[in-house]
Amino acid sequence: MRALPGDTGDLLDVVPAAGADLVLCHGVLEHVDAVEPATHALAHALRSGGTISVLAANRNAAVLARAVAGHFAQARHALDDPAGRWGPGDPLPRRFTEEELVAVVADAGLSVRTVHGVRGFTDLVPGALADGDPAAAEALLDLEMATADLAGFRALATQLHVLADKP
Repeated sequence: MRALPGDTGDLLDVVPAAGADLVLCHGVLEHVDAVEPATHALAHALRSGGTISVLAANRNAAVLARAVAGHFAQARHALDDPAGRWGPGDPLPRRFTEEELVAVVADAGLSVRTVHGVRGFTDLVPGALADGDPAAAEALLDLEMATADLAGFRALATQLHVLADKP
């Protein structure tokens, strides 16, 4: 295994076309200038039969987090904003719904295998409830694992994880 950092804009200068068995794209699509060219470059770097792992911020979770924090106008703004941003102070340039993220990956010519929710409860639970008690932390992890594939909970997870293959 070789880890090679690269920018999506010049990825094929770092990795030859069809030269990668696995591409990890975690926390990247929220920040690139243009999502479609980035996902196409990532797909182009994959060999036939290769896998891409995409992890991206979930718009629904931002709406929920802003509402739970009492920032109702920001929650509404994130719900309606095309990029899923809650306002000018939002640190992320964009967030995705599950449907948007799956479409972006599929439009790059990749076959989506699975979608999981990540951090469905962890970011909502006060740290003091799990940090000091190993049994509570283990129970929280068990709950995260049990709900990661359930659509209703996945829709509210902080992040969405897509695994896709290049045919």
